[in-house]
Amino acid sequence: MDRNYWLKQQPDTPLFPNIEWQKPEQRALAGKLLIIGGNAHGFAAVAQAYQDALAAGAGECRVVLPDALKKAIDPLALDCVYVPTNPSGGITKNALPALKSAATWADALLFIGDAGRNSETAIVYEQLLQTFPDKLAILTRDTIDLTKSLWPELLQRESTIFIATFAQLQKMFQAVYYPRTLLFSMQLTNVVEALHKFTVTYPASLVVFHQNQLIVAKAAEVSSTPWENPMLIWRGSVAARTAVYVMQQKAQLFQAVTTSLVRK
Repeated sequence: MDRNYWLKQQPDTPLFPNIEWQKPEQRALAGKLLIIGGNAHGFAAVAQAYQDALAAGAGECRVVLPDALKKAIDPLALDCVYVPTNPSGGITKNALPALKSAATWADALLFIGDAGRNSETAIVYEQLLQTFPDKLAILTRDTIDLTKSLWPELLQRESTIFIATFAQLQKMFQAVYYPRTLLFSMQLTNVVEALHKFTVTYPASLVVFHQNQLIVAKAAEVSSTPWENPMLIWRGSVAARTAVYVMQQKAQLFQAVTTSLVRK
């Protein structure tokens, strides 16, 4: 079968070298990234994503955290916006004005996770995403599960990137009643074909780990990159790097996501 839509990238050699060459050299032109996540009991992923984003070349980076964490964080370590916390430790609905203001400042929103299983935080995230339907939004880790009621809408957005587990991808297919079942036992070629067809219908971008490959799918194009360290995905480092590359190369979104996976 002819699979000319499937591009295979080597871990240390970008398929699209022009993406690296075109990265902004001036910090003022390198984009503003807002990282949203954390709860009163943890913020490790937020702090890691902040460092990873700056290392990847973000011009400015700011994080939104529940104000219950304020005493635990060195004010010199992170550029923080603190928002109200609910009794469960998550972000409360009273945080929306501050979140909207921060999102207006940013070129891209990275929902990094560690949000906790908090229904009020889920509503806040959903309302924020609905307020900025054209804003580049990268969702990963537990944030994907937290916004599941919005999946049908988010999948219809050109500006959405999901960096998901295979189990989360399965649930997405089910949520929109897509007529194809994904199985963990599926061969890589079958998963690639499924994502190729799925992204003909849905404009969002998908990044998923399967059989030691990171697969990127957007607008019927698919790339795969060998990947030996899944922990970089699960703790949010991949999402942070992806956010920076895409923020700087929005017109070449598929190419930018794919290139961000090259390990230097």
